[in-house]
Amino acid sequence: MMVNALVFFVTFLGMEGFAWFAHKYVMHGWGWGWHRSHHEPGTGWFEKNDLYAVVFALFAILLIALGTQGMHPLEWIGAGMTAYGLVYFLVHDGLVHRRWPLGFVPRHGYLKRLYQAHRMHHAVAGKHRCVSFGFLYAPSIARLRGQLRALHGGPLKKHDADIAIAERSDQTLDTRAS
Repeated sequence: MMVNALVFFVTFLGMEGFAWFAHKYVMHGWGWGWHRSHHEPGTGWFEKNDLYAVVFALFAILLIALGTQGMHPLEWIGAGMTAYGLVYFLVHDGLVHRRWPLGFVPRHGYLKRLYQAHRMHHAVAGKHRCVSFGFLYAPSIARLRGQLRALHGGPLKKHDADIAIAERSDQTLDTRAS
């Protein structure tokens, strides 16, 4: 029982490293064709980027099925992946992108930092020169601001060519807030 719980939690935590790598090198690399839809204003409930969630969910389902057929501890790896996906859905899709009606914008603490870091990730149009590729871990806003300045030769301004179009006016990025 303890081993199963350990496998579950190690997988859940390890998914953040996997997600960072996949986001930076796959989604902002050769997989940009699907991910681009996430960086552009939405036109409907679903976006092409959601195909990544489907692929990861199918892989987790396969692991759970194999694990329950005797290939232990694959079911606990699949369960850890599924739990990470659920938290991702709640935090990323719900809180940050408001894909379902929540109405909550964090004003302090960890959730504010996570929210701002992800908004800073979307402050740049296109797949290059972005910051903050994690989903549940976010470096400090000061660090991300410094990275953006280094990548863009100074602070981003609303009129810069690289600034992304906000999905909605209530999601406009304020990089000065911390």
